[in-house]
Amino acid sequence: MAEGRRRERRRSPLLWAAVAAFILVVDASFVEDLDDSFKENRKDDIWLVDFYAPWCGHCKKLEPVWNEVGKEMGSTGSPVKVGKMDATSYSSIASEFGVRGYPTIKLLKGDLAYNYRGPRTKDDIVEFANRVAGPIIRPLPSQQMFEHVQKRHRVFFLYIGGESPLKEKYIEVASELIVYTYFFSASEEILPEYVTLPEMPAVIVFKDGTYFVYDEYEDGDLSSWISKERFQGYLNVDGFTLYELGDTGKLVAIAIIDDKNTSVEHIRLKSIMQDVAKNYRDHFHRSFQFGHMDGNEYMNSLLMDDLKIPTIVVLNTSNQQYFLPHKTIESTEDMVQFINEILEGTAEAHGGDGILQRIKRIIYDAKSTVGSVFKSSPLLGCFLFGLPLGVISIMCYGICMADSDGRSDEAEVSKKESTGRELTDEGTEEEQEEENSENRLEFPGGEQEQKTIFEKKKD
Repeated sequence: MAEGRRRERRRSPLLWAAVAAFILVVDASFVEDLDDSFKENRKDDIWLVDFYAPWCGHCKKLEPVWNEVGKEMGSTGSPVKVGKMDATSYSSIASEFGVRGYPTIKLLKGDLAYNYRGPRTKDDIVEFANRVAGPIIRPLPSQQMFEHVQKRHRVFFLYIGGESPLKEKYIEVASELIVYTYFFSASEEILPEYVTLPEMPAVIVFKDGTYFVYDEYEDGDLSSWISKERFQGYLNVDGFTLYELGDTGKLVAIAIIDDKNTSVEHIRLKSIMQDVAKNYRDHFHRSFQFGHMDGNEYMNSLLMDDLKIPTIVVLNTSNQQYFLPHKTIESTEDMVQFINEILEGTAEAHGGDGILQRIKRIIYDAKSTVGSVFKSSPLLGCFLFGLPLGVISIMCYGICMADSDGRSDEAEVSKKESTGRELTDEGTEEEQEEENSENRLEFPGGEQEQKTIFEKKKD
């Protein structure tokens, strides 16, 4: 009996491995491998495509998620077909769709291609596909449908009224921004009683348990207003969200905390930020976005600084400037005062995008890259950086030795030439001495006799 249990235990891992492999095969069956025929056959359907490279680490990480997306879309009867294409094998097709990096996720709908820029999770990708695949403007025929939409979506936009230039502009903006949020249209009758409109037609955003009406004179361009208002008033900020907030043109006020830390300081800063976002919206919402970030690692790399947590930083994503409070933020009033100082221009700005900051960024990125390589794999780091340094050292040594040998040869040649000149000069003196001796032999009378002979010759 004990032997049978041991056999059963040995079989269990194999059984679970077989089940897991079967599940992966089933999930992958909902995802089509696309080739060069896709270009001609795709226009009759809506496609959600992952353009990948076989060597790409992020692509490999996305693969199981992509299989889940395919299974979800296939099992729910969605009209969206899910596929993947090796962009390195079919580079010409990938280039036509504007693929510049891997992985790239696009929804292809007729002649239009929509880029997905959200988190690479199953739920977010599925929501994106269902949103973009449907109508750009979805009608709300009843109050019950409005309530259903309000419960389902944290942020959505609604046009109220008939045909107008504002509606044309609304449709144009929705065609571009459908990748980020939902757009609806309805008549005034479906609105709940608490919603009051100053005029018709109107565009409204519903979020944070309330609503805000677009005012052309105060809010400016409709597209810019929707880009700013598509976020909730308070966010859990990560690197991707911060990148997306760059399109809003707002300053981002962030409480840098540790979510797992339950100390008073961490909880207090988060509560202060939430309070300002909620109760001072009318004062600051056009210029500021509020939120908190878990941990300081990302922000330190972005600002090339060493922020201690908990703390507060206000970031200008347009020029990489940031502001730090000059004193500890103890209350909502302190935070409001700090924000007003930024608006008045009296708060000290750090960072920026000047030439010195760019040089600092290059040096910082290089140091970070080298450090991360050595930290993750010391042997690989020694090989990658030690080998080139060794080669350069050998080359420098060779050049120096060549110069040294060259100088020695030149010195030797110079010495020989100098010696030769001395020998030549000495030989000349000896020759002169011999000539003088010969002259003296020919004219034994000396100078006086030579003079007499010359005088006779003249006569």
